[in-house]
Amino acid sequence: MPPGILTLADGLAEKATLSPANTGFMLICSALVMLMTPGLAFFYGGMVRVKSVLNMLMMSFISLGIVTLLWVLYGFGLAFGTDTGGIIGWSSDFAGLGHIGLTQLWGTTTIPVYVFAVFQLMFAVITPALISGALADRVKFTAWALFIALWVTVVYFPVAHWVWGDGGWLFKLGVIDFAGGTAVHINAGAAALGVILVVGKRIGFKKDPMRPHSLPLVMLGAGLLWFGWFGFNAGSWLNNDDGVAAVAFVNTQVATAAAMLGWLAYEKLRHGSFTTLGAASGAVAGLVAITPACGAVSPLGAIAIGVIAGVLCAMAVGLKYKFGYDDSLDVVGVHLVGGIVGSLLIGLFATGGVQSDAKGLFYGGGFGQLGKQTIGVVCVLLYSLVVSYVLAKAIDLVMGFRVGEDEEITGVDQAAHAETAYDFAGAGGGTTARRTTALGETPTKKVDA
Repeated sequence: MPPGILTLADGLAEKATLSPANTGFMLICSALVMLMTPGLAFFYGGMVRVKSVLNMLMMSFISLGIVTLLWVLYGFGLAFGTDTGGIIGWSSDFAGLGHIGLTQLWGTTTIPVYVFAVFQLMFAVITPALISGALADRVKFTAWALFIALWVTVVYFPVAHWVWGDGGWLFKLGVIDFAGGTAVHINAGAAALGVILVVGKRIGFKKDPMRPHSLPLVMLGAGLLWFGWFGFNAGSWLNNDDGVAAVAFVNTQVATAAAMLGWLAYEKLRHGSFTTLGAASGAVAGLVAITPACGAVSPLGAIAIGVIAGVLCAMAVGLKYKFGYDDSLDVVGVHLVGGIVGSLLIGLFATGGVQSDAKGLFYGGGFGQLGKQTIGVVCVLLYSLVVSYVLAKAIDLVMGFRVGEDEEITGVDQAAHAETAYDFAGAGGGTTARRTTALGETPTKKVDA
């Protein structure tokens, strides 16, 4: 994603000039990635019970506010500033984004620094929002907001530098992560597991039915995520000059389709039905898995990655019942497992003919790239898991991370936001109509309230 990844023509670093076409392309991609956060909110919101819909939506939306400001103040500098020891970056010019020329280019690219900064901002926004799905129904909104601020500061910004920063140690090692398999999905999935271990299970876990309240909302959210993901992946090449972005775009579509079908096939064999929730979840699993690999593999490789991810993620979502951790909306099963699958399979399916000359095992590259991918996966997973657990534990000790038992049973929407998602009592505008909606009676006369 940063300049070092680009295979630009010799001498472009000295000759690079602003490209209006690439700038426009990247602004569109940035807007697409921004749309993914509301899409995620709908996706998660449809999967929770009625009493927690608004809280679930807000846990994603609040990330747009908190992370945007932190990114401008210091996040961009920490992630993409001048490298220090391969661990973190910093540049005073990036603090507040106030010392950057309007047409100052990002490294050897043909887009302004501002455009690169806003594109990367949208990645930083959605990553903590992904974690929220694991914590549905049971955490304080204030504690969650504080966790976002702390987590992006000490986990996301440093890991983004490791993976994409010029001088980041995983970047220098040669770990391939085109658009966020490690920095976004493994990072968020491992963090989700760490926080789950602190906050514990929902009341009624494995006892009460906790079915999605609105599958149409789930499908809408999945569709918006799929649409926005083209900006997420294709835009990560930072230009549209050499066809790599087009390959990433095609691979995104192909792997997502394959994963959806793989998930549904597993679901039919295992449970006897093709469900809409399975279709939506399978599509997201495919999007997650192809994210790190979309610039390294062929469309046939993308199909293989998609099918493998769809099946393995479908299997993984049941692990929470076996091991007893309450991952409410399967963030661990889809994002952590999907990110691991996509990142590791680069070591098998990388063709060496797209974003770089690195080849996987099946293309004559031996085990070298697989080894590098494994190091990236393990290190990001462990760092995020441990630090996220510590942050959540500290917040729990200071202010309590979880809502009270009565608030959880009544619903976090009322406790945290003093609202409900659906005003059934007001349907029709009359007292008889309200009684009909609530009790299922047949009205004989409408009485205006």
